[in-house]
Amino acid sequence: SAGVLFVHVLEREHFKGEFPPYPKPGDSSNDPITFNTNLMGYPDRPGWLRYIQRTSHSDGVLYGSPTAEHVGKATIIEIIAYNRRTFETARHNLVINIMSTEEYPLPYQAEFYIKNMNVEEMLASEVLGDFLGAVKNVWQPERLNAVNITSALDRGGRVPLPINNLKEGVYVMVGADVQFSSCLREVENSQNQLRCSQEMEPVISCDKKFRAQFDIDWCKINLVDITKMIMIHSNRPDPGTGVLPDIGGYNPPPESLKSRDFFADFLITLAVPSAVAMVLFSVLGYSMCCRREGVDKRNMQTPDIQLVHHSSIQKSTKELRSMSKNREISWPLSTLPVFSQSEEVVPPIHPDNYETTSMPLMQTQTGWGVQ
Repeated sequence: SAGVLFVHVLEREHFKGEFPPYPKPGDSSNDPITFNTNLMGYPDRPGWLRYIQRTSHSDGVLYGSPTAEHVGKATIIEIIAYNRRTFETARHNLVINIMSTEEYPLPYQAEFYIKNMNVEEMLASEVLGDFLGAVKNVWQPERLNAVNITSALDRGGRVPLPINNLKEGVYVMVGADVQFSSCLREVENSQNQLRCSQEMEPVISCDKKFRAQFDIDWCKINLVDITKMIMIHSNRPDPGTGVLPDIGGYNPPPESLKSRDFFADFLITLAVPSAVAMVLFSVLGYSMCCRREGVDKRNMQTPDIQLVHHSSIQKSTKELRSMSKNREISWPLSTLPVFSQSEEVVPPIHPDNYETTSMPLMQTQTGWGVQ
């Protein structure tokens, strides 16, 4: 029925008869079997239908909640069972007929977040029945149905750590035909809202009726009154049949193509940039090679006193360089002790190198003594 939770279990025992028996008797239940489900003729399932199988040794579960737009449409689900021991497959078809119901949609819907359950555990008929019984005991409606079940991972939740048997959590939405009870309304008072904002558990009087089996996060409960919701209708265009209209035959291009002249493209791409580069190169070469004044013209325009100074500096520089070439010593003389208090010449630290010195650093130092 539309608006009511649909659950179908893909039992591994149902498909084992189509695979060869296990070589060892009594071990046929250990065959790893996985399922692939899709809408016939399409690569995936309908948008309202989900599938989960935790391991290859557990049963698969199809679940979801169809809406009114799916009523009257026969949904054929193609189920392919894959035996990972023998690499064989078995194919079955599941036909789902969606019917309308006068109770859809139930006007008052409440969504609970259960922290200590995984989605496949909650989909078990006995566990879901226990939860609906607890909700009915608190709510006291005449009609109560499970509308939808969603894993917390599908809502952006994080995968729990594999310690302390942590669960991923599950959202369960139920619908009823009467107003919300005072117990469910307690989460909306200011004191509980303040506790939720401070990440503290709110005080709910009926929590003890769930606590024995279900750990509910009351801060995440969502109460929806459909009768007070404003329906917004959008005028969407008719999607049509999906078949393109007949607009005539296809006219391919002719086999003989017209020749194209690429001379203009050549001029724009290569010739023009090359000509500009040659002009710039010629101007630069003329400026650097043909416009030089020369040393003679420079000397003629320089005052004589500057030339004399420059010549004397250059001559002194050459003389110092020639003197430094004749000195074959690794340590400068300025760093070596030359004179002593007794006016005797003290041999340097490196006497061999000192004896090879042909000329001191400054000739005026010879004959001087320290008093």
